[in-house]
Amino acid sequence: MSTLLQKNLKVNRIIATNLEQTKALDDLVRIKTIQILYHKQLSAEQIAVELSKAGYKKATTTIRHHLDILKKAKLIEIVKMEEVRGAVMKFYGTSVRIVGSNTELNFDASYHKTITDASLKVEKILKNIIAETNSKIKKNDSDGHDSRKNVNESVLMEIVNRAMTNIFEDNHSINSLRNTKSKSIEN
Repeated sequence: MSTLLQKNLKVNRIIATNLEQTKALDDLVRIKTIQILYHKQLSAEQIAVELSKAGYKKATTTIRHHLDILKKAKLIEIVKMEEVRGAVMKFYGTSVRIVGSNTELNFDASYHKTITDASLKVEKILKNIIAETNSKIKKNDSDGHDSRKNVNESVLMEIVNRAMTNIFEDNHSINSLRNTKSKSIEN
């Protein structure tokens, strides 16, 4: 047997998810639903209207099926319930932000130096987070046994993910970061 193609892949992004979430995100309607619900509280009927505006014409029963899948995967949740004409209307919301990937084809080549510099800075930050988190784990260990010697990668990713989300959610911070960068380029 001869090898016809072989390509070495390098890891350049990490996506933290589980099997249930991966299955839930395997449908464009569910992805669009998460995007619609980001910072909004909508009922199934309202979601159907919004999806229809985006070109996804689905029956409300189908939307409810998709909502159940997203709820089981913990990508959305019920955020409000109201009584409407003797029935209970559920409103859904999410704190999950799905970001598109419209990066240029030669991204690695264009941003190699920036990626390398950022990697060194992020590594220092991660070492500090690991040290701080490990010390908290040891302090919180009530029976005197350190059951977790090192911070789990998924815990570390979740800390960094939430910290990055906080930064991106605070428009003031992003704008000040952009302005700082613009001013340094101008000088």
